[in-house]
Amino acid sequence: MASAEKRYKVRNGRTTKQFTWRARYLKPDGTQGSEPGFPTKVKAEEWGEEQERKIREGTWIDPDLYRSAFGVFARKYMAERPKRGRTMDTRWDNLDRYILPEWEHAPLISVTWFDVDSWQMTLPCDDVTKGHCVSLMSTILTGAVDARWLPINPIAGRQRTKAVVHTPAFASAAGDEEKTFTPEAVLQVAERLGPAKGLHVITTAWTGVNWGEGLGLQRANALAKRRQPWGKNSFWECFVLRIVQEVAEYEDRDEHGKKLGTVLRLEPTKNEFRTRDLDLPPFLSRLWFQHLADWPYDFVLSTPTDGKWWRRSNWLKQLRPAADGRPERKKRQGVSARPEWKPIATGMTMRGLRHTHDSWQDEIGVRAALAFEQAGHKRPGIKRVYQHPTPTMRQERLDGMEEIFWQAMGNLGWTSLWGRVSLVKPPAEVDLPNLPQTISIDDWRQAKRGYRSRSEAM
Repeated sequence: MASAEKRYKVRNGRTTKQFTWRARYLKPDGTQGSEPGFPTKVKAEEWGEEQERKIREGTWIDPDLYRSAFGVFARKYMAERPKRGRTMDTRWDNLDRYILPEWEHAPLISVTWFDVDSWQMTLPCDDVTKGHCVSLMSTILTGAVDARWLPINPIAGRQRTKAVVHTPAFASAAGDEEKTFTPEAVLQVAERLGPAKGLHVITTAWTGVNWGEGLGLQRANALAKRRQPWGKNSFWECFVLRIVQEVAEYEDRDEHGKKLGTVLRLEPTKNEFRTRDLDLPPFLSRLWFQHLADWPYDFVLSTPTDGKWWRRSNWLKQLRPAADGRPERKKRQGVSARPEWKPIATGMTMRGLRHTHDSWQDEIGVRAALAFEQAGHKRPGIKRVYQHPTPTMRQERLDGMEEIFWQAMGNLGWTSLWGRVSLVKPPAEVDLPNLPQTISIDDWRQAKRGYRSRSEAM
């Protein structure tokens, strides 16, 4: 039974005649709970009785918990709800840089949508990051509701207010040019980088594999085969790169968010849509055959010197001069001569090449079911359930990608890459000891003419 007791105020160490009422009630664990500051005995008793009613109904939340600081529960949530390493690094980065400086000491119960919305509009970052910050706050507050630290999440499902920006209608035109690159530019950059690094660039542009997925590709998953029924008694086949994992580079942290240093770790793909087989155009499968014949390491897009995963910073030291150009360097003691490189595709990135690939898919009219699959994206709507890629769709896509390559090669006046990989005449037979089987001339000819049906008894 709830009760109330009189509490006299103390001033300068002496009890005064002024008083308030403190509510007393029984907590679920059998201990006494209390709440001070009521002006009358009746109000204190009513408040205590309300707490006991909620306890009986199973809806009670300890006032001490919902008055806890947001930062306290945020750290508890991050420690008890781990995600993939890269995701955790991004979350901690947003917490440390934007969220906690504002909300670290705010009581959970004091958070309102009006304050959060006003705050996010003032953040010194791009709009996508603002959205991520608000989304993370909402996720944490939902966790507080689930943990019975908060009665409701006040920002769940709310739409952010966007800042009013007056931008000329033509301002986005220049930005679009920097998001995609011509096939000629991709090939020229790849030629500068050499066979191993250049193949990574070409593969990204012609398949859409992302950076981490490429680093995580192992020999066993390179040049697998897709086989689908086609026609009455035939099958359609093509070579694929099987994406089942990726390498993530991020700032490792302990359960309290303390930085422990940058790490590279192998992780599962981001979601079920990113686990996929990437169909290879004929020219690209031939380049991959040649690459695997030479490559001594298990991770097939790793560093040429020791087979380790690339760090982004080290890769950019290779890509930037190849794409942006570099000045000539004269020979001097201890330093070799280096020719000048003119700019080819200033600002090229691996992410930009992934954008380029998806843009090429749209350019050649790849059907949505196949375009979403190859990009590793979740297709929205009911069509994701009802529409699936067919061999005809796949063949049309490969024909289009092959045509983009050969047209670019013709525009450049090239018939080979890196002065060592012929794209015109296949060898009579190539024995690849690093592969589980011998690659015969039939495989090379199939790659040269494109993937078609093979008649076999059903």
